[in-house]
Amino acid sequence: MSGKDYEMVAGLETHVELKTATKIFCGCSTAFGAEPNTQCCPVCTGMPGSLPVLNRQGVHYAIKAGLAANCRIASYSKEDRKNYFYPDLPKAYQISQYDLPLCENGYLDIETGEGRKRIGITRIHIEEDAGKLIHQEGKGTLIDYNRCGVPLIEIVSEPDFRSVEEIKAYLRKLRATILYTGVSDCKMNEGSLRVDVNLSVRKKGEETLGTRTEMKNLNSFQFIAKAVEYEFRRQVEALEAGEEIIQETRRFDQASGKTFSMRRKEDANDYRYFPDPDLPPIEVSPDLLRELQAQIPVLPDQRKKEYVKRFGLTDYAAEQITLSREAADYFEQAARRTRYPKLAANLVLSEVMRLMPAGRGGNPVRARFLHPEHLGKLADLFGDGRINSGTCRQAVALLWEQDQDPEALVMEKGLEQISDPEVLSKLADEVLSQQEKMVMDYRKGKTAAFQGLMGQMMKKTKGKGNPAKIQEILAQKLK
Repeated sequence: MSGKDYEMVAGLETHVELKTATKIFCGCSTAFGAEPNTQCCPVCTGMPGSLPVLNRQGVHYAIKAGLAANCRIASYSKEDRKNYFYPDLPKAYQISQYDLPLCENGYLDIETGEGRKRIGITRIHIEEDAGKLIHQEGKGTLIDYNRCGVPLIEIVSEPDFRSVEEIKAYLRKLRATILYTGVSDCKMNEGSLRVDVNLSVRKKGEETLGTRTEMKNLNSFQFIAKAVEYEFRRQVEALEAGEEIIQETRRFDQASGKTFSMRRKEDANDYRYFPDPDLPPIEVSPDLLRELQAQIPVLPDQRKKEYVKRFGLTDYAAEQITLSREAADYFEQAARRTRYPKLAANLVLSEVMRLMPAGRGGNPVRARFLHPEHLGKLADLFGDGRINSGTCRQAVALLWEQDQDPEALVMEKGLEQISDPEVLSKLADEVLSQQEKMVMDYRKGKTAAFQGLMGQMMKKTKGKGNPAKIQEILAQKLK
């Protein structure tokens, strides 16, 4: 048997730090990057006699995230103590939620090459973050408690993932949804969005779940994909060799691209959960729920439906644009200023995102001088046939750096498309006389040679030739 005979079954636990000014149970700052151990107090370090006070804003942010993820919000929930000892958890327990979480039974719809799929969200609960361990080879381990007590939500999915593509699509959609609500900055490089992947494998067609392993604290899409791909192969190879899969926690090593065993994986009973005696229950009134619901903006899925219906975008194009609230805002402004909104969408996805690599991830669209109205005008010039795809790309790059009317720029730089049949016919004669071998190859049935001749024509026209007319003229002359 091979890996093709197996399928992965994966579920994600996504930890998202909430963008509150202070920690979840004390008044310490949550600002990132401060000197180690300068943002902690007796409460977040668990000193005897200190008492926690729940951050109201953190609860509101968690509810908004739950509403955005189509969850049911509990009118009554509570905080629990999750008991375990690790150096980054100074009080030897974490305040979290166990049997009565704040949000349950949600979902997100994703789009992949295989089509649309709904991913179930089991629960979203509130908890506090732990500190940070800094391992120094040969010198021991340092501990920074600044992160202790930073408010988190843990978003637990159903085991609905069957491929790396689905995992990446879900995380992009989840990240975009959270960013739309404004409850977190979701900066993976700063640890404000981290992912634990629970993965097992089974033979295709089977219903029984295999033994799962957990890969913890993955903080980039690239590492998540590599970790999942490796762990899937490892488990398949182990099963094929007759080995037993152990329920354990594993770490992903970036240098080798492999996962390594850390410890046996605990079950819920091992944490000895019990209600935190220092914190009152969380009660959510209908009035509060309505108030927070009203603060939820138009989310990616709603915008996606509108773009498909109103502008004629494909599901895929609409999905990609709406992954960034800022990019979606930018597109809408451009789309209102052009007769060709689909072309405007293509320019946003290809050229704008290329010039601004971080834009797709949700960072603000800061096009220097390429204002939305300029992009709309470029789409009109392209759609009317006055420029082609190549010269349009040049115009986008130029307008990125200088504030100028697109039409004036096209005229000034000589970017107008050459469509005159007489001019193109004369140039085609030159190309055919210079490329005798390509002509012979084409007439022998080598259709690839035609593309070579097209390339030569575009070279002759310095990229400004009308591709459709060039194709037509060449085809006539080669009969």
